[in-house]
Amino acid sequence: MPIVEITLIEGYDDDTKRRLTKALHQAVQSVIAAPDEGVTIVAREVPPANYRRGATDRIPGPPLPDAVDVVRQFLERMEARDLEGAKALTADGFEMVFPGGRRFTTFQQLIDWAGPRYRWVKKRFERFDAAPAEDGMAVICSGTLYGEWPDGTAFEGIRYADWFLLKGGKILRQDVWNDLAETARSG
Repeated sequence: MPIVEITLIEGYDDDTKRRLTKALHQAVQSVIAAPDEGVTIVAREVPPANYRRGATDRIPGPPLPDAVDVVRQFLERMEARDLEGAKALTADGFEMVFPGGRRFTTFQQLIDWAGPRYRWVKKRFERFDAAPAEDGMAVICSGTLYGEWPDGTAFEGIRYADWFLLKGGKILRQDVWNDLAETARSG
């Protein structure tokens, strides 16, 4: 069974080390059919004085925030219309792509587009999945939508899936898929 060893410079908090060893465990199981109890991850730490690279003393790099936490906060801030708070979680060049290939780079563009589609909409989160991507960290959030159509009629149980790409702990892109239009047509 696989044993993975990693050496870190001292200074990371326990939560960061747990997140790292969990991610390594998941990485192993994404390539090798090993049961949980068959994967061993060992994280060793060395004092900063005992670590040099390129003839230079090194200090640990800062940990990135948990990608799922960033996405959850972003979605919660968007629902609460805390647009400045949501924007603080996005990277330069942030882009949103909604059904029909509608691309937005500002929240106002999204609000203007969504205005005639519904009075309001919220998400019931069913699951979050995170995985390293070639160009950052990917998070998928899926669940159901509920809200009100423009005429005030309630809707609920509409499937959605949002795919996020994070770079450096900030959201660079959001792709949105849902059955809202299908439900509106059949209603």
